[in-house]
Amino acid sequence: MRRFTGLSRGTFADRREAGRVLADALSDYRVRDDLLVLGLPRGGVPVAWEVAAALHAPLDVFVVRKLGAPRWEELAIGALASGGLVVRNADVVRSLRISDEQLDAVIEKETIELARREEAYRGGRPPVQPAGKTVIVVDDGIATGASMLAAVRALRAAGPAKIVVAVPVAPPTAHQHLAQTADDVVCVAAPPSFLAVGEHYRDFSQTSDDEVRELLAAPTVD
Repeated sequence: MRRFTGLSRGTFADRREAGRVLADALSDYRVRDDLLVLGLPRGGVPVAWEVAAALHAPLDVFVVRKLGAPRWEELAIGALASGGLVVRNADVVRSLRISDEQLDAVIEKETIELARREEAYRGGRPPVQPAGKTVIVVDDGIATGASMLAAVRALRAAGPAKIVVAVPVAPPTAHQHLAQTADDVVCVAAPPSFLAVGEHYRDFSQTSDDEVRELLAAPTVD
């Protein structure tokens, strides 16, 4: 299912305001005991904190790392996500004749970087397990949708009851792909003339690692 609010174009003061507006659009999920909100770092975490606080749900971070092809690192052959979940693009792997050894080397490299980021954000706290939960995956917006799609596919392998993609703004075409993988897609604004996520924020300054850590440590459940 895909769901949009009535706005054709979103203008948010900053990510925190966008999160509050997005939380209103997610009101159907309020006060569910199986709810988990996951923010994609770094910019998705301030948005996700507001959503989690409004829905009285626990908050965690979900890190996604692209697996770049050997010698063509910009070309994604898959993705690695929190919890060690790996999504492979089998067609690309076969077409480039990437060996198991080459793929394993890429996964090992990105696993180290993912672990470093998770330690930086979570500070040793174990991740919240998504199995059996209604998981709302939040970012500050979607451009191509590649990171969100990788996150949804990786989370599906962890056995959640339901996966909801929630963003303040995205191009309409992104929903066509995400709706095939997620159980629900909630977006505040889907302007047909979409150019970039940042143009829908008056303040789109970079979210720091310190801010991510502070938000993850701040309680969202009474």
